[in-house]
Amino acid sequence: MSDTDWIQIKLRTTNQSADTIAELLESFGALAVSYTDAEDSPILEPRPGERRLWPNTEVTGLLAQGTDPKPILDKLRALLGDHIPMAATHLEDKNWIRAWMDQFKPLKFGKRLWICPSWLRVDEKDSVVVMLDPGLAFGTGTHPTTALCLGYLDSLDLKDKQVLDYGCGSGILGIAALKLGAKNAIGVDIDEQALIASKENAQRNGVAEKLQLVMGTDKELNLPKSPVTVANILAGPLAELEPIIASLTESGGLLALSGILTEQSQSVIDAYSKDFVMNKVKDLDGWALLTGTRK
Repeated sequence: MSDTDWIQIKLRTTNQSADTIAELLESFGALAVSYTDAEDSPILEPRPGERRLWPNTEVTGLLAQGTDPKPILDKLRALLGDHIPMAATHLEDKNWIRAWMDQFKPLKFGKRLWICPSWLRVDEKDSVVVMLDPGLAFGTGTHPTTALCLGYLDSLDLKDKQVLDYGCGSGILGIAALKLGAKNAIGVDIDEQALIASKENAQRNGVAEKLQLVMGTDKELNLPKSPVTVANILAGPLAELEPIIASLTESGGLLALSGILTEQSQSVIDAYSKDFVMNKVKDLDGWALLTGTRK
């Protein structure tokens, strides 16, 4: 092992213990700690403001070049016991920022909508491009639920229409709607950080003056009804939010819901059928897009 290599210590644990182990790694000198799914199980996009860990989680601590990992492993085993799998591996030194950037490419949704990192360009004729850099939070288009919503928006004629994005996260759906021709968009979220991210992304895309951002609550929001409503959250919260979302969608208005596993579709359809005529479910990689029209 070269002295120029970084050292990784990996531990496999439960979600209940992950934060404790992360704190231990940091106390032993870890420069960064990350969580990854240890079972290749589907990773759910969290509800805005919610942090989600997975049932079997791998916690990785990155240590400085030349660090001897043995004393740290000994301390971890003494504190945690031998039943927790752990190991140290070396990580070749390289330009990690460049390596991270190189793995991302522009993504196309529908016929003309692209989501593109800021350091790349889309040259396709008549393309509609949303500049959005990959990150850990709120969604950047790579998850099937976001992809389904983006494809749906691309299929609509949004000219002179207002679009409501309930649970806006990064603002990706509202910004995409504006770039596709919507007159204005309203983004609602319960997380202040999501609203900050949405504002910054809207400014980067030159549509900030057309995007109204609102802190959401469980109470009725004093907003104008929209002819197009999208909500990419999770099945349970979506069902609970039906009265609010229905009240904010105008008669004859279009609805798109995602963040829903395909097997959860019927429960959400049941919740929305009292106020919407629901269409056939569209599926992508086990995730569902539910669309409908306000009665």
